[in-house]
Amino acid sequence: MFNKKSIITLVLLLSLGMTARSQVKIGFEVCFTEPQAHYAEVEMNISGINKEYVDIKMPVWAPGSYLVREFSKFVEGFKATTQGKALRFEKVRKNTWRVYGSGAKQLKINYRVYANEVSVRTAFIDNTHAFLSPTGIFMYPEGYLKSPSTVTVIPFKGWSKVSTSLEPVTGQAFTYTAPDFDILFDSPLEVGDQDVFEFTAAGVRHEVAMYGGGNYDKERLKVDMAKVVEQATGIYGENPNKHYTFIVHNFERGGGGLEHLSSTVLGASHNQYGSEAGYNGFLELVAHEYHHLWNVKRLRPVALGPFDYDNENYTTNLWIAEGYTAYYENKFMLRAGFTTPEEFIGKLAGAIASVENTPGSREQSAAMSSYDAWIKYYRPNENSNNTGISYYSKGEVIGILMDLEIIHATKGTKSLDDVMKAMYLQCKTLKRGYTDAEFKSMVEKISGLSFTAFWDKYVNGTQPVDYKTYFGYAGIDVKNVNEGQRVPYLGVASAKKEGKIYITAVSRNSAAWVDGLNVNDEVVSIDGVPAEASVEKMAAVTGRKVGDIIKVTLIRDGVTRDFNVTLKANPNIALAAAFSPVASDVQKAVLKKWLGV
Repeated sequence: MFNKKSIITLVLLLSLGMTARSQVKIGFEVCFTEPQAHYAEVEMNISGINKEYVDIKMPVWAPGSYLVREFSKFVEGFKATTQGKALRFEKVRKNTWRVYGSGAKQLKINYRVYANEVSVRTAFIDNTHAFLSPTGIFMYPEGYLKSPSTVTVIPFKGWSKVSTSLEPVTGQAFTYTAPDFDILFDSPLEVGDQDVFEFTAAGVRHEVAMYGGGNYDKERLKVDMAKVVEQATGIYGENPNKHYTFIVHNFERGGGGLEHLSSTVLGASHNQYGSEAGYNGFLELVAHEYHHLWNVKRLRPVALGPFDYDNENYTTNLWIAEGYTAYYENKFMLRAGFTTPEEFIGKLAGAIASVENTPGSREQSAAMSSYDAWIKYYRPNENSNNTGISYYSKGEVIGILMDLEIIHATKGTKSLDDVMKAMYLQCKTLKRGYTDAEFKSMVEKISGLSFTAFWDKYVNGTQPVDYKTYFGYAGIDVKNVNEGQRVPYLGVASAKKEGKIYITAVSRNSAAWVDGLNVNDEVVSIDGVPAEASVEKMAAVTGRKVGDIIKVTLIRDGVTRDFNVTLKANPNIALAAAFSPVASDVQKAVLKKWLGV
């Protein structure tokens, strides 16, 4: 029954709640009195929360990196005051401090953060710069994630720049604003004397902040990074940013990247820009992380936002979020002119072989690899290759197959590009992420095919990849160059440590697996021949035949033991791909659509 009075009351209550929330003000000030010891001092000022107590929380993980990292373990010196008067507080959860304000209108929270882990997902501070990964630096009042905040950075002496995608506050030096904590937590800050340059692409201003120096050519990077941006934007028809920030950390050995809503953090090596392989490797990283501003940040699984910063956020669709991004970095590199079609198909064939050669690909599906990212992907052990598969690598393979299937079914008129664009627009319209069923439905709508069997085989299942059929759609011949060869295979990985050779991994169902060799065994000899750094490639193994028995002498737990191992055939495939000289017109149409060049 319609009740006008009830409706009016509800509207009034909602209005009062919104007004109260709008009166809440949250501001941070970050300074560095001991950067050489890796510390940041944070002051958090809160006004407008008139409660008996306020729970102040720190996230336990960083979106885009699916592992509970427990950032609160780096916090020390927590204290709370109001108008100079100390307030009582207690820690009520691993990442929660309960501050008893007795209705105080203003709260000041002070704490220090130790930041000494070099990665794209964790804060790091020393006397040369400060990288502030927000989920490891900033706390929030429980219940107020939707509240706006400001951040003021006080650079250490000699530091003159702050690079971030946060909006600057006019007239206030090094002060930035975020409309809510999801934006704040998704906007890292680089503070120091970094080398900054800009370029414009897709109508968007892009800032590149280079820390650590290196043999890069800024003018060349401006041109080539712009090409990547244009190719990525071309898929979706629009670029959702007003400005975008690349934060690049150049170390002796650097790598990896982490996506954010309007920025990214990239790891690189000082001198990698001088070689074609190193330079293209950097551009591939740029292509991967830039694509994320659509795929995962806006075109996202429904579980990934709004975020729960206290707990794991589970989804079965990281094979799309990360795997398809890995696939598209290759497409962007091809379409931007940095790789040839031959290199493109060679890379994709190699990606398929890598998945097929991982024993865990028969044990774990792409969907479950995604779901178990929190406990498996970031916590690998010596048996991980036998028990699971990366959602990056399996997702890339699924992307290859799905793309070719769609192009083939539509006779070269549609592709996976159309699915990605349609899903991006759907998420934008509905203002939420997609479900697995919605993504599958869009694939079926655009292709005109049922993808139920495909999902059963490759997404939720662990069946071998029918690569010959899919590559055949585009007139590409693929062969396993190992087919018919019976190469003896022990099935171990090994490493040299302090002059001794140790087994570091044993492959499922290999000779070593079946006959009892273990990880951490010290290999002394094979058939009396002293062990070499690569046990698998010792002459005593490679000079034998499948079915031969070798004697492996090893030390386990201080005891010398002999094992008789019957050599098995190497099960791994090696794929070679080439364009067919007799491709049909239909195959040529599929190839043209697929390559996009």
